[in-house]
Amino acid sequence: MKISARNVIKGKVVSVEKGATTAHVKIETGPGQVITSSITNEAVDSLGLKVGGEAYAVVKASDVMIAVD
Repeated sequence: MKISARNVIKGKVVSVEKGATTAHVKIETGPGQVITSSITNEAVDSLGLKVGGEAYAVVKASDVMIAVD
């Protein structure tokens, strides 16, 4: 895989919840560290995403917000 994004995080798929058109995919990148992405059901099928499978979270954003309480 070659990609221009610099924020590529390897992990394991821990959940795939399909809705009518969109799925929520959760990838565990480390103990207790989970990244959730909303992608189309078609993308889930095309990528062959399954719980327990290996995947990468690719983060490409123009803004990153940080908050504290």
